Amino acid sequence: MAGGVDLRIVMLGPPGSGKGTQAALLAEKWGIPAISTGEMLRGAVADGTELGRRVEAIMASGKLVDDTTMGEVVADRLASGEAQGGFILDGYPRTREQVATLERILKEASVDLDAVLAIEVPKEVLTERALARRRDDDREDVIRARFQVYQEKTAPLLDYYEQRDLLLRIDGHQSVEEVTAAVLEAMAVEA
Repeated sequence: MAGGVDLRIVMLGPPGSGKGTQAALLAEKWGIPAISTGEMLRGAVADGTELGRRVEAIMASGKLVDDTTMGEVVADRLASGEAQGGFILDGYPRTREQVATLERILKEASVDLDAVLAIEVPKEVLTERALARRRDDDREDVIRARFQVYQEKTAPLLDYYEQRDLLLRIDGHQSVEEVTAAVLEAMAVEA
């Protein structure tokens, strides 16, 4: 299945797990867009848009942008023509409220998720990776805050998706190529 597959996937994992890298690689391989809410928000901040001004301070503290704003951003992007044949959502949903919003958006579009990929990496490795990225918002205090928010808000989503037989756990503590191969194998998609 190379190029143009009809898949709707959510990528979950803590900051530094490699979900953004994997989303980009898989999107290219499958011919569907990788939709990174983090990139969209960072772009809005850099561009000085109204959304960027609203979320800049929230992001700088390591907290999550409110569910309503994120729902609007994701709904708008999923309604775009490029996402009609499938997508990989990276960084959304992150809370139970966002799960409910995503389910509503997908129901209105008469589509279902095909899988939720959980990229799992030991915490020590995550901290090293996040600090090595050297993004403006990757300071150690912000990274710690993001980990705590992930544990409190996002990690519980794994159980939710597992109960719905959508969750695929991927060992993210290996090379980029090995993680990609593991995803393809878990999805039963040829490399």
